[in-house]
Amino acid sequence: MQIALLQLASPGEESVEDRIARATRMINAEHDLHDTDLLVLPEMWTAGYFSFEQYTARAEPFEGPTLAAARTWARAWDLFVHLGSFVEVGTDGRLHNTSAIVAPDGTVVTAYRKVHLFGYGSRESELLTPGDRLGLGHVAGPATGITTCYDLRFPELFRSLVDEGAEQLIVCAAWPAARLEHWRLFTSVRAVEQQANLIACNAVGQQDGVTLGGHSRVVAPTGETLAEAGTEEGFTYADVDSDLPRTTRAEFSALADRRWPVPTS
Repeated sequence: MQIALLQLASPGEESVEDRIARATRMINAEHDLHDTDLLVLPEMWTAGYFSFEQYTARAEPFEGPTLAAARTWARAWDLFVHLGSFVEVGTDGRLHNTSAIVAPDGTVVTAYRKVHLFGYGSRESELLTPGDRLGLGHVAGPATGITTCYDLRFPELFRSLVDEGAEQLIVCAAWPAARLEHWRLFTSVRAVEQQANLIACNAVGQQDGVTLGGHSRVVAPTGETLAEAGTEEGFTYADVDSDLPRTTRAEFSALADRRWPVPTS
């Protein structure tokens, strides 16, 4: 499977409409996408993760402009699109950090509302409502679980996805450059401990005084880094062996050897 990661910036002076149009131009000009099976975008690239004062104004229903753009790209390029995430306004008026994967025919494979909302130096946990269920679906073959940014610090979420059959894990993020080594560490560790291919797409540029870290990465279940971007906008590609998680789990049975929960008495 060929994976494309599209790192994007979300400058404050750019409207959501202009940002979607700019991303569309970048995608339409990227000829290598003809050979790609899955395209992944960052967290909150339309609204801008750190643009907290704009969350309400930039919120959209699930069937909104971000999903519409992803459907257009998926159909045009005959690939799966993980649209990153956007500020979703639910039917009850509450806001969520929502991601989704769209199939080449435009159908939604799976959707996910971010479970772990960030509070440290962030207003996400104040402004948004957390999700309460897993995001899991088949993407170009393998069962694929989706998570978002701060979720990386909670291995139990990833293990829950693996327990439900996931062999591939996707993380969209707006991870700051100040904690870049944590980003590298967690993406590698999650791939190894869950014995899964891990695909992580991060944002870049400046948002409301915060520098985003970039360095989108693809890590194999062996711990090998298959691709890593820098800090600029643009595409990064990786070839992923979809059979490797199954092979790794059969040869080194760490998941099968797990004994949990451990009795307390």
